[in-house]
Amino acid sequence: MEWETVIGLEIHTQLATKSKIFSGASTAYGAEPNTQACAVDLGLPGVLPVLNEEAVHKAVIFGMAIEAEIAPYSVFARKNYFYPDLPKGYQISQMELPIVGNGHLDIEVDGIMKRIGITRAHLEEDAGKSLHEDFHGLTGIDLNRAGTPLLEIVSEPDMRSAKEAVAYMKKLHELVRYLDICDGNMQEGSFRCDANVSVRPKGQKKYGTRAEIKNINSFKFVEKAINHEIERQIELIENGGRVIQETRLYDSVKDETRSMRSKEEANDYRYFPDPDLLPVLISEDYKTVVKAQLPELPQAKKHRFKDQYALDEENAAILTYSCQMADYFERVLKESGCEAKLCVNWITGELSAALNKAGLEIMDSPVGSERLAGLLARIRDNTISGKIAKQVFEEMWQSTATADEIIAAKGLKQITDTGAIEAIIDKIIADNPGQVEQYRSGKDKVFAFFVGQVMKEMQGKANPAEVNKMLKVKLNQ
Repeated sequence: MEWETVIGLEIHTQLATKSKIFSGASTAYGAEPNTQACAVDLGLPGVLPVLNEEAVHKAVIFGMAIEAEIAPYSVFARKNYFYPDLPKGYQISQMELPIVGNGHLDIEVDGIMKRIGITRAHLEEDAGKSLHEDFHGLTGIDLNRAGTPLLEIVSEPDMRSAKEAVAYMKKLHELVRYLDICDGNMQEGSFRCDANVSVRPKGQKKYGTRAEIKNINSFKFVEKAINHEIERQIELIENGGRVIQETRLYDSVKDETRSMRSKEEANDYRYFPDPDLLPVLISEDYKTVVKAQLPELPQAKKHRFKDQYALDEENAAILTYSCQMADYFERVLKESGCEAKLCVNWITGELSAALNKAGLEIMDSPVGSERLAGLLARIRDNTISGKIAKQVFEEMWQSTATADEIIAAKGLKQITDTGAIEAIIDKIIADNPGQVEQYRSGKDKVFAFFVGQVMKEMQGKANPAEVNKMLKVKLNQ
């Protein structure tokens, strides 16, 4: 039998606010356990939550970016369940009236565009964190994360493969970083995914029974977890079994999903409007103000880069993957006065390789846009060759010196004196009569030998264009 996969994703996006969604406690990452949970976060008697306006603003700007419906009236509800890291015994979330309604996101897989529907995006508070390591069989609870603002983005079940799910997740990750509503740090839990996966016979309209895979925090693991779950469900059904609706965890070490608990329905949580919070009212004037604040979005920026700088699809996609990378490129281009091609080659080549090796993002680069622009300007005006520029870049990566300072200190300035170059070429030709004869008999590949010998003799400082031009004249005499 041929099977079809049906996938929907729920993405928990931690909003980049300085304080929590209903209290003034800090959201800074990395504090000592249980030092950033106040009385409101813990739900102690007598406290009242106060909604963080910035969380609402970030939710609305996201809704605008996905062309979604922004609810003029939305309500917070209490989602009741017991878990050790939820001290109040309920989570403040949104159920029937979320702040963001139907929207969409377009993805591209294997050259084919596809529109993925977004059902809703609602505001809620995060729970704390259970820690299972280093407690000798016990579980530790860190409540620092309790009350951190989340925007839960729920897709329609429109994806039909793990590849499509990863493409959607990456596109969403790119978008929230462009909008500056989330730092997207998956290692720190700022961007987490729950995947709902089911299978059905190809051509069947009715959905199969779904399993939810919780808290997957990398693109690689999302793909592997979904593919494993697809195989598990198909094998189970084909062997006469039945898929049950449940929540499962993905074990990346064993590359398998395992049962965690039976899947709850909405009525299991006994949702009811939170009596301590007023409804959120969004006016048309407010929406107009927020819409005017929308930045240039990824797809629009990619198209502009292709048109304005004559970039191919691959380079345009690399340079616009994050707004920080795109801004870096445009600053280098402006400050260096170089052609786009040279800037692109260096940013996607030497710089990206160094960042990947060091595990750094572009905003943390030791070589800022101004310093890289200074290096490329020296290539443009023939002060140094591209080969020497790589040496200079390595020195810049390890220091705070500018390209000009390193070139002067190490005597790396390119030799453009045609007389000096000619003298070396004459010497190389005189010392290698056999290779001269080979070249003149039609073996053009020997030309590279002469170029290499001249550059070696001049310690790589000769102008390559001058060397090539003069060598051709001399060898063809």
